[in-house]
Amino acid sequence: MSVSTPEAVGAYLRGLQQRIVDAVEQADGGTALRDAWQKAPGEPLQGSGLTCILEGGALFERAGCGFSQVSGPKLPPSATQHRPELAGAPFEAMGVSLVFHPRNPYVPTVHMNVRMLAALPAGGEPVCWFGGGMDLTPYYGFEDDARHFHQTCRAALAPFGDDKYPRFKTWCDDYFFLKHRNEPRGVGGIFFDDFAEPGFKQSFAMLRSVGDAFLPAYLPIVERRRDMAWGERERDFQLYRRGRYVEFNLVWDRGTHFGLQSGGRTESILLSMPPLASWAYRREPEAGTPEAALTRDFLVRREWV
Repeated sequence: MSVSTPEAVGAYLRGLQQRIVDAVEQADGGTALRDAWQKAPGEPLQGSGLTCILEGGALFERAGCGFSQVSGPKLPPSATQHRPELAGAPFEAMGVSLVFHPRNPYVPTVHMNVRMLAALPAGGEPVCWFGGGMDLTPYYGFEDDARHFHQTCRAALAPFGDDKYPRFKTWCDDYFFLKHRNEPRGVGGIFFDDFAEPGFKQSFAMLRSVGDAFLPAYLPIVERRRDMAWGERERDFQLYRRGRYVEFNLVWDRGTHFGLQSGGRTESILLSMPPLASWAYRREPEAGTPEAALTRDFLVRREWV
């Protein structure tokens, strides 16, 4: 099979999901539920996928990794805001998306997504573009964790031009930002969307490089932090900060909006939600505490590498 076809993208994505789920099970010691699904005839969105989710594990309180390959008669508004000429065109979309919520508050939450979308305008050639990236959301900040994550992201993009990491890092900082709170979601990473500048083959190669970099970017951080002792104070702060994660995903995330607007599978779309989260009215951490350091030193725009 040529690496320059949508079929090759689907084969790569299914293999990537398998590798990541295997690594999660090995790190946690638990077994993920594998839920294969197929959209029912007559629904506006057709297609299938595999949702893998590990809940209640020793390491991961909730770790979801989903693959989907779907098609629909009309691109939703969230997919055409930068491509108005394709509004209303039929489409095919495929991708792997994951969010891992660890049990230990010292282990950061992580998100990764890699995807391809193809619009099929009437009387024209298919228009394909790629998107994705990864970002890290710590509850307690560690400089070496943030540097490692960004160094791995930068190395993944280096073969595709020196401009890609700074450009996609800035895009990530801009995107994963809670505008209603004027606050970053975490320490960022990389993000790109509507990407097809170098053509299909090179765009797909970059997508593979980003997908393949996920486990080397995240697992060393997990291993460094997973055995750190924590108690009620750290757990309480973790749940409070998880509330911010929920706010972003429901209010601002284009992937969530795309899935819900297009008639996607709700259970799979919302696998990014943590099992528990909390909110508090005007909560401010005490000065000089590790909780205050998160906002002061990590939830700010900065160059990590």
